[in-house]
Amino acid sequence: AGGSGRQHGGGGGAGGYRCSVVGENSGGGVSAESKLTLSSTGNKTVTIGAGGAGSPSEGARGTNGNDSVFDSITSTGGGAGGSFQNSLNNSAGSGLSGGSGGGAGSMQTAGPGLGQGGHTGGAGTTNQGYAGGDSAYAGAGGGGAGAVGEDGAGSSPGGDGGNGGAGVTSSITGSSVGRAGGGAGGSYGSSNQSSGSRGIATDGGGNGGWGAESGTNGTANTGGGAGGGGVLANGASSGGSGIVIVRYIP
Repeated sequence: AGGSGRQHGGGGGAGGYRCSVVGENSGGGVSAESKLTLSSTGNKTVTIGAGGAGSPSEGARGTNGNDSVFDSITSTGGGAGGSFQNSLNNSAGSGLSGGSGGGAGSMQTAGPGLGQGGHTGGAGTTNQGYAGGDSAYAGAGGGGAGAVGEDGAGSSPGGDGGNGGAGVTSSITGSSVGRAGGGAGGSYGSSNQSSGSRGIATDGGGNGGWGAESGTNGTANTGGGAGGGGVLANGASSGGSGIVIVRYIP
């Protein structure tokens, strides 16, 4: 899953979600895929994609997560979240495309009564995940396998980070588990601001930061996106690693 932006940054997008369990769903709002038929001989490739790193410096975006692979099936790594940029001409404010798209970083000249829109979220991959949200005065949520990331909201003197997009649940392991949730956006709120709340994430995604908080890492082995940093954050969070679960049906 994607890493987040810092300083009221966007949440990372979830890793692409692909499922062939009958009666369940894949990412992006589609039904389960056809089962994969394998030969009984030879080695099969299994790769668990690492989560993307958070923003390495002020104004820089996070990085996309790596792909997870089983034989011929590839789930695309999640898109990175954007960081605070006060100009639409700086693309580092926008989320990157991925399995699910990264949320956009905030823009202080965007929001109600401020004259222009903010940065845009990254696109999700068809049949794997949804797009990240767009920003205003706070960071947007990253897209999840089950829903788009929520837009950042608010204007001076505070802004609410967008919630991460929901993931998808599966009972392939015997119990229902949610995975591939998008990371939430970072808040413009702090002890010096009268308003502004962090975004919240589910299904393995990380919550956004408030004040100097860097946001929460995505949960390992869920493909959950990273939470964006708060307005005073000096760091950012990392996306969760992917997972490959195989069930043999004779």
